[in-house]
Amino acid sequence: MGQRQSAMENLVSKSFFSGKHVLVTGHTGFKGSWLCLWLNQLGAEVAGYALAPEKNPDSLYDLSGLSVHVRSQLGDIRDFETLHRFMQSFRPEIVFHMAAQSLVLPSYESPLETYSTNIMGTANLLEAVRKIGNVKAVVNVTTDKCYENNETGTPFRESDPLGGYDPYSSSKAAAEIVSAGYRRSFFTKDNIPMATARAGNVIGGGDFSRYRLIPDIIRAAKTGASVNLRQPGSIRPWQHVFDVLRGYLMLAQALYEKGESYAQAFNFGPDDGNVTVGEVADKLAASMKHPPVITRDTSAVAHEAQTLNLDNGKAKSLLGWRPLFTTQQAIENTAQWYEQYITSPQTIAQFSTQQLTIFMASS
Repeated sequence: MGQRQSAMENLVSKSFFSGKHVLVTGHTGFKGSWLCLWLNQLGAEVAGYALAPEKNPDSLYDLSGLSVHVRSQLGDIRDFETLHRFMQSFRPEIVFHMAAQSLVLPSYESPLETYSTNIMGTANLLEAVRKIGNVKAVVNVTTDKCYENNETGTPFRESDPLGGYDPYSSSKAAAEIVSAGYRRSFFTKDNIPMATARAGNVIGGGDFSRYRLIPDIIRAAKTGASVNLRQPGSIRPWQHVFDVLRGYLMLAQALYEKGESYAQAFNFGPDDGNVTVGEVADKLAASMKHPPVITRDTSAVAHEAQTLNLDNGKAKSLLGWRPLFTTQQAIENTAQWYEQYITSPQTIAQFSTQQLTIFMASS
């Protein structure tokens, strides 16, 4: 990392983001929607490029009414010409790249789609950034699964080797390598600081993705079905979406204001969130008024990592970031969102804004 730098203030600056042109790829997804809501609250001019929101059965993008606040372009991140034209017309100053195939099990079902989206999609985005010449900060969101995992349980540090057992994990490791290649070949000399952001298992209201623990539990609760845990003993770095996005925003500001000294990889992990899948499921069920029956059957499951753990010391020391939610608080906040969604769906847009506003006040 070179010489240790002084940490920035532990906050997200509204005055910094106000009026800035910010592009979010993957804006119709779970994390992308929350980020757009936050940026809108900060007064940024927000544009998004992504596929249409998936409805499983709903999407946070639609529920929160984001289409009113975001200049949205629906398109595939693998379509360079459409992406490039849109970016040329919007002229972003800051780019958050989140468009991806983001799940392990679907990567076994569609490996070519996973590799093309996560590798060539990243290359397309970075090439468009290079060509438009207006961008002053890029945060490329990857994952904690980009590391070569030898199942030792030792927290991964940003300097650890990249790898990946499954198509999703290895595609994200490759996206990290593509990013490093663009940084060294083009962005450093063009003064476009870019960092990669590696977070763990992100939870929060508004996630409806299949094959994810909490959405699966919520769907089961709504239908009266049971939900099976395929990896109940697996350890993950659980963290709330607000904590992770706060890190991304602080990193973008650091890149914009401080430049190349922050153009590197950063882990955003919890302080106390390295608990098992089974423990999180039980904690969530305990927070629900009408929890589903939870079973545990690990037979006939594709390979997934048993232990993931992130060292977040670098983000703390260089950015002044730290997680504000404990694991229990993250789970309770998540349960509150879904309880509101189930009992009073017509108020969920207002409730989402309220949850975010309360968190922002402590940020």
